[in-house]
Amino acid sequence: MAEQFPNRQWGSRTNALSRLANKFAATKPGSWFVRKITPLDRAVLERTDAKYTVLGPIGAPVILLTTIGRKSGQPRTQPLLYVHDGDVLYVIGSNFGQERHPAWTANLLADPAATVAIAGQRLPVRAALVEADAKDAIFARFVELTGAYAAYKNRTSRDLRIFALHRA
Repeated sequence: MAEQFPNRQWGSRTNALSRLANKFAATKPGSWFVRKITPLDRAVLERTDAKYTVLGPIGAPVILLTTIGRKSGQPRTQPLLYVHDGDVLYVIGSNFGQERHPAWTANLLADPAATVAIAGQRLPVRAALVEADAKDAIFARFVELTGAYAAYKNRTSRDLRIFALHRA
């Protein structure tokens, strides 16, 4: 069995603030707001190796995923919500329901080697695109995390890419 990923939950996903934030995130203004605070969140996450996040008080599990840009060859870092499954982390390319896939998903398709910062640690990972037969069950876990993912899926006609991250 592969080594487990750390699992650090900060805040609560069941408190009133979390419920309100999840409802707001599912709206177009909420998606806009989250996109706008992403640079601040990235700065907090980078300084703490993803030990703390702006979204922490609402219990949002956030990692920093660093991929290699498929065109630039430069490291590209993105804060992402994730689903923890012991020795696997799942990330989804929802892009807030926009019509284009987020760039980090194309980077992983071109080069599946990446780094994850989680719970104060930086770990090398290898990404694998989740196959169609397993996607529905994993997507349901993202919707449990925040109903905003259902709204994102309904906003776009594209198939949302889901990746499984394994320790390298």
